[in-house]
Amino acid sequence: MDITVAIDCMGGDHGPHVTVPAALDYINHDLEANVVLVGIPDAIEAELLAANTKPGPRIRIHPASQVVGMDESPAVALRSKKDSSMRVSINLVKSGEAQACISAGNTGALLATSRFVLKTIPGVDRPALAVILPTISGHTYVLDLGANVDCTAEHLFQFGIMGASLVSSVENKISPSVGLLNVGEEEIKGNEIVKQAAELLRNSGLNFYGNIEGNDIYKGTTDVVVCDGFVGNITLKTSEGLAQMLGTYLREEFNRNFLTKLTGIIATPVINSFKRRVDHRRYNGASFLGLRGIVIKSHGSADKYSFGFAIKRAADEVRGGMLRRISDRVAEFSRHSHNATKED
Repeated sequence: MDITVAIDCMGGDHGPHVTVPAALDYINHDLEANVVLVGIPDAIEAELLAANTKPGPRIRIHPASQVVGMDESPAVALRSKKDSSMRVSINLVKSGEAQACISAGNTGALLATSRFVLKTIPGVDRPALAVILPTISGHTYVLDLGANVDCTAEHLFQFGIMGASLVSSVENKISPSVGLLNVGEEEIKGNEIVKQAAELLRNSGLNFYGNIEGNDIYKGTTDVVVCDGFVGNITLKTSEGLAQMLGTYLREEFNRNFLTKLTGIIATPVINSFKRRVDHRRYNGASFLGLRGIVIKSHGSADKYSFGFAIKRAADEVRGGMLRRISDRVAEFSRHSHNATKED
């Protein structure tokens, strides 16, 4: 299946130095993918020249004269940066010239601009940010990770629908399990919003596992973990901090003396295998679910290797028909809810 993705080449901490080489590497791997490199032409052309590559049928440059700063206000970016590489990339999705866009730029500006340009799928109140986290058994999808700090029970219910649809499209799972992050497994636990959300999910027809606790995330208890953006963002940042701490401890212990250094050399294959399994770069690429288009947010500090995974995430969602699946399932639940209301 041929697909075209628009790449905000100017976004992130490194801009074209990372985004352009990553795009070139990806299309060499995925022979059905085409890229539109969006940004300041001179900067993009310089990176293509360095890679001894020219624009062609599969690589097109689309000019944009502005760049959204990483610390820029979303409102300012939305009002005054109408020709930014971020907005032009999103516009290409809206016009149908691209089926997805990827940006490592300002998260708030990306969400605000995507929502303004693309709008939400009918029946979805708010887009949610979904990420993949590694688990003992593989990986799990967690949402929301910060797009919505304050949520109602209905919002959490919609997150469950969208998360299940995402997993179905990219993992080919007919009935992925959905868990609701809570302070305990018992139905009586949690605040009123979480209790109401659990009731909605329990009666939805989704494969609702029930309440799960924080330690269930990395056990891989469920395919999807639902929470509000406040809890989700803290969970993600705590996980990142823990991983950094453990990595630092490991290096310190192996460098403690000659014997531990020698032990480290002997254990190098095991250490390298461990690093590959927990390498956060392999999980780069968060999805804004609920929009009428596929938008992927890459980590701002992503390197070429990491940004390539964000591009792959976009391509997988296009090929899996994620938008159609979410639209269909949200519409289905909306009909059921409407019919139930009429019967009451």
